[in-house]
Amino acid sequence: MTSQTPTGPVGVGLIGAGTISTQYLTHLTSFPDLTVHIVGDLVPEAAAARAEEFGVPASGTAQDVLDHPEVEIVVNLTIPTAHAEVSRAIVAAGKHVWTEKPITTDPADAKALLAAAEEAGVRVGGAPDTVLGAGIQTALRTLREGGVGAPASALTLFQSPGPESWHPNPAFLFQEGAGPLYDIAPYYATTLVLALGPVASVSAVGSTAREQRTIGSGPLAGEVFDVTVPTQVAALLRFASGQNATVLLSFDSPHTRAGFVEVYGTEATLAFPDPNVFDGDSALTAYRGEEPTAVPAAGATTGRGLGVLEMARALRAGVPHRAQGEVAAHVLDIMVGIETAIAEDSIVRIDSRFTEVEPMPADFDPFAATLAPVPAR
Repeated sequence: MTSQTPTGPVGVGLIGAGTISTQYLTHLTSFPDLTVHIVGDLVPEAAAARAEEFGVPASGTAQDVLDHPEVEIVVNLTIPTAHAEVSRAIVAAGKHVWTEKPITTDPADAKALLAAAEEAGVRVGGAPDTVLGAGIQTALRTLREGGVGAPASALTLFQSPGPESWHPNPAFLFQEGAGPLYDIAPYYATTLVLALGPVASVSAVGSTAREQRTIGSGPLAGEVFDVTVPTQVAALLRFASGQNATVLLSFDSPHTRAGFVEVYGTEATLAFPDPNVFDGDSALTAYRGEEPTAVPAAGATTGRGLGVLEMARALRAGVPHRAQGEVAAHVLDIMVGIETAIAEDSIVRIDSRFTEVEPMPADFDPFAATLAPVPAR
């Protein structure tokens, strides 16, 4: 990076050319305020194929991305166990980080990454950016505008029979680092902390309905694998502001119920849309009312990469970005806290905090060119 303050569209590079990179590149290459310069991967041939697919001019290794002079934000799409190492290298190269979830797999690594970024004067942003979509952001604006009165509590539910019936290789989703807690909770926990602020403590119980499951489709159909993590998690979150939320996450339900997030206030209940998608209307039900009133979603409904764009515009404007690394680290602390509470049958304190930011404006347009270069004199 040069010593001069960059202007115009923000330069982006990707490290990781796996499946999720197609979702990111579909949107990153369509936003006028971003320019994708290079894709890197442990397998350079994979990076080259992905770059060619999306018209990205360069490809190579991860180091090639870090060395690229026009790249300001590096999108870390490596496997979760590599997130900490790769993000530290990005910071060391003097570039800003956007990382897929989780920010790291260990809270100590997340804390060290944020400290290194602060010292280097670069930013860290983190998924999920579904919460920046029109659906959740409209709900957050409704809360801020007093739509429920004073928020008091919340309830979130995700219930399904589990992914083994349709996923061709689901065993990893039932092992350490996954299960409904780590696979699903980031969407719901991020939504809750954006709505109600930082969590101060958690308690939880967990159970496992079946110690083995059978793959139901694909070339491995009929293969039996072991389940080593709780497949139902029930948690109680206590927020620093005094509110509380009940969270139920299950791969043990015979039927599916997803996207259930409700915030209860002194004047009304606000039903959020599914936090795992970018759109969806909300609904307000007045105190003692029977019929909900729809709150149509307004804002961006694109897809993965929206958080990179919002971070880039905030970078140019010199204001905080919304999907802060501190939020991602706090959500990781919550999940680890829930896991600890289950294992130790205890209440676990959550000490990390983050600076709250205002919801995105309803007229945020990903396809507007807002970062035109400053004309040369």
